[in-house]
Amino acid sequence: MRMMQYQPNFTSDNTILMLTAMILEKLHAFSHTLAFNPASPLLRRNNLAKTIQGSLAIEANTLSLEQVTALVNGKHIAGPKKDVLEVQNAIAAYQVLYSKNPYSVKDLLAIHGLLTNGLVLECGSFRSTAVGVMKEEQVIHIAPPASMVAHLVSDLLEWVKESAYPMLIKSAIFHYELEYIHPFTDGNGRMGRMWQTLLLTSWNPLFSYLAVEEIVKDRQHQYYDVINKSTLQNDSAPFVTFMLEAINQALDELTPTKELISPYVEKLLSVMGTRTLSAQEIMRELRLTNRQSFMRVYLHPALELGLVQMTIPDKPNSRLQTYCARLG
Repeated sequence: MRMMQYQPNFTSDNTILMLTAMILEKLHAFSHTLAFNPASPLLRRNNLAKTIQGSLAIEANTLSLEQVTALVNGKHIAGPKKDVLEVQNAIAAYQVLYSKNPYSVKDLLAIHGLLTNGLVLECGSFRSTAVGVMKEEQVIHIAPPASMVAHLVSDLLEWVKESAYPMLIKSAIFHYELEYIHPFTDGNGRMGRMWQTLLLTSWNPLFSYLAVEEIVKDRQHQYYDVINKSTLQNDSAPFVTFMLEAINQALDELTPTKELISPYVEKLLSVMGTRTLSAQEIMRELRLTNRQSFMRVYLHPALELGLVQMTIPDKPNSRLQTYCARLG
């Protein structure tokens, strides 16, 4: 293995240690909550609209959460062409994100290609020119030369892979360092937030539930301020602290009874697909024989969560009753 050359400047403190401990405690508590499937594709889809709208709003996308939700559900909306394309690209990127290797430069570029398709010329590739970050018509950061970008990103990913820091910390360090390198002509913020999510999800699938970007959006001025502060101090600690606070808040806002789903319900939805089936037919698909257990563990929770609906809702006990999954 080659020697790592990238060594981010980071100084931990009591606040960072305290936040890390709080987050780990909450993650531990969720792992012992009533059985749920943290890799649920359904919940990732339901969380997708908030995540995309939050991340793109930081970059001045004007579409509302309702409009983004409609696009996630495959509907057409009226809106600025560029904003709609940004959302469509983000949907395409998130659809394959969790299959990517978080330490691969090739995969990083592939996701950037999806994210910026039709929006920038250097789509899916590192920038070829010098860039500076502006604030109020003043240059506040000159990014490293374009000739260094590929090596810097490769070394940074290698550092994340090999570093002994907890993933909570080193994923946030990565996010900051990517913004510092500014490897793309456009999409650096979106890629930093998305790749931190991928790193965290590869460590703990529960992070695929969290719309951290929505919290960052609500605190976006602070987000940019801590990036600048970290750069001025030559230490990513202010940014790491900010991201840990956002993750901690996202965990506080995650309600198990409403947002988590048992693996039994997930399995029920999987066998139903888009079909309309009777209870007996669903039981047959699930290879179950105990109707009482099926109703208590599978069907009733799905109905209560609004994931499945009756075709004859005014006569719930009708012998002709059938069920279908709610789409969108």
